[in-house]
Amino acid sequence: MNRVVAMIMLVIMAITGGGSTIAIAIGMPAMIIWKIYRKIRYGYKLTD
Repeated sequence: MNRVVAMIMLVIMAITGGGSTIAIAIGMPAMIIWKIYRKIRYGYKLTD
């Protein structure tokens, strides 16, 4: 029984960690591309 609970916790932690990793991996390049687009299109600063 103890091993089953440990495996369930491991799966939950893996999904949580994987989800946040994927969000960061997709979000950072998307933000950089969005800032470059705004710089070219509207002339905004990259640091805003």
